[in-house]
Amino acid sequence: MLQETGGPVPPNTDHAVSVSLPTWEANVAYEEGELWVINKMQCGYPRFFVHPIIQELATEIISRFGDREKEAATLFPSPHTARVCQTFISSKISPEEAHKIRVLDFAPTQQLEAELPTITSLLSCVIYPKEFAKIAKQVWQHSGDGVSSRRGEFCLGALKDDLLAERKSSTADAASQRFCKGPRRYQGRGSVTGIGKGALHATTSTNQPQEGRESVQFIEERFGRNLNISLANQAKVAVRRRIAGVLTEDVDLSEALDKTSDEGRIAGLAESDVYLFPTGMSSIFNSHRLLLNARGPLKSVCFGFPYIDTLKILEKWGPGCVFYGGGSSQDLDDLESRLASGERFLGLFTEFPGNPLLKSPDLKRIRDLADKYDFAVVVDETVGNFLNINVLSHADIVVSSLTKIFSGDSNVMGGSAVLNPHGKYYQLLKHTFSRDYEDNVWVEDVVFLERNSRDFVSRIEKINSTTENITQMLKDSPLVKNVYYPKYNPSLPLYEAFRTPTGGYGGLFSVTFHSTAEAVAFFDNLEVLKGPSLGTNFTLRYVSLIWLWLVISDNSLTQHL
Repeated sequence: MLQETGGPVPPNTDHAVSVSLPTWEANVAYEEGELWVINKMQCGYPRFFVHPIIQELATEIISRFGDREKEAATLFPSPHTARVCQTFISSKISPEEAHKIRVLDFAPTQQLEAELPTITSLLSCVIYPKEFAKIAKQVWQHSGDGVSSRRGEFCLGALKDDLLAERKSSTADAASQRFCKGPRRYQGRGSVTGIGKGALHATTSTNQPQEGRESVQFIEERFGRNLNISLANQAKVAVRRRIAGVLTEDVDLSEALDKTSDEGRIAGLAESDVYLFPTGMSSIFNSHRLLLNARGPLKSVCFGFPYIDTLKILEKWGPGCVFYGGGSSQDLDDLESRLASGERFLGLFTEFPGNPLLKSPDLKRIRDLADKYDFAVVVDETVGNFLNINVLSHADIVVSSLTKIFSGDSNVMGGSAVLNPHGKYYQLLKHTFSRDYEDNVWVEDVVFLERNSRDFVSRIEKINSTTENITQMLKDSPLVKNVYYPKYNPSLPLYEAFRTPTGGYGGLFSVTFHSTAEAVAFFDNLEVLKGPSLGTNFTLRYVSLIWLWLVISDNSLTQHL
């Protein structure tokens, strides 16, 4: 066993985004909420499991500003994201109870603000009676907009040292905020000059100036590292350039910044058309939110068997959605019939290819219907990834979870949304994003994301080759009933229509066996790390309840769809 039940994946990683569930029994127990698994979990996938650092920060806030016996808190990076949660909770309870829900906003004190000039909001907290915790958890899970563990770590230290101020209102000035100058041992030393000038401990660059001990002592002793705001902003530029396709080979940060061309893999696509989000789910949630802002309250279409939270977003925010779980030509016939009869939609959300059956939707027909009947197309290409497929030409927005194969290291969350510069809604969406988009990606997270993605190009080539070899071996085995992989899927022609000249079929596949006993034996004896998430630079056996269902009986799933 490579990692005990509940341990971080990767091992010995403070901010790991996966957790070890090494046996079939452990996976079933986790899905069913059995305490023998839950109590062992040191971490978990961040949208489903609140990191211990964030739990500690929430407890500290409640102890200072709430009632520890009766109240709980859910933490967000901005006033807007917190108020989305407040509004959602209020919509699910009575008006008499809704007044118990409140939001506290925190900003850097004057002492810290001087060194964080680009960060106006560090933390916003929704405080509510404990009996509403399950409702708040829905927002945390579905929206993907909760604070990251690294942001939580920074804010916890800042709060304990009184370097966070409660912001009474959006117009309140610094004089009206509650703050102090920090611990007595640091008072009288002048400004906190270390932040923004040193180098993050894990990403030190020889291009960065090195400061003397006197200038960085304050922040080093408090947090054990420096926050390099300049480096973070540069990292965001490099990440956007990689996603836009401006960078077509493995390069480090300095080379990425030296790249002069601003045109990406599609003519006219620039890095400015790429928007970053704290998680992949946040990119979907906010693309839907901004589409509603741009086009008004219309139902959406969820096409194909989706990642569950995509469907929940479309169902719980806005007027709802029509769900076509099969993603078949018959489903498109039905959709076309609805459209022809006068029904109208905000947009169609789909994955290319889908997970776990790795089936590709008919994007060409979807695009034709969208042009004829006036709806937007949003494609999640996380599983395929933009080096293997190019779906932007047939979408208005392409979203992706950068947590997965783009990062690979399984130690940071991230997401992106790319606007099609030739799309029908480009000007409308560009205006709406320019007005309503919030950059809530934490500075340390993007530094890790940029570092992890430097070998993205060469890593994809290795993943494609290795996975093709493994899936062929499994297909040839008499022990295996079915292998689900784009290369072997009946929808292969639909995938091939969007495969890039050098692209492959990705690193995700699903396997079914002839019996549950065979599936359990295979799973329990496979010596690889096992847990949620996918697309890592190490073999990770991705398991979920729907995957277990598929393994037990793929026919049942096919019939359901």
